[in-house]
Amino acid sequence: MERVTSKPDVCGGRPCIRDTRIEIAVILDGLAEGMSEPDLMDHYPQLTRDDIHACLAYAADLAHESVWKTGTL
Repeated sequence: MERVTSKPDVCGGRPCIRDTRIEIAVILDGLAEGMSEPDLMDHYPQLTRDDIHACLAYAADLAHESVWKTGTL
């Protein structure tokens, strides 16, 4: 996922589109609220269709992660 980066000094370390301050969550929220790809690209001119697809791939990867119980308190 070359298009998705996280840097501690950019947007508090939250995942963003590479070389921007556009957070992945902002794009996913827009899509969830019904924005189309062209709407998002109009709102964020530096955003490309490939960037949006990278956001979806990032979300899909997270959805496939498992959480394992390691102990009890």
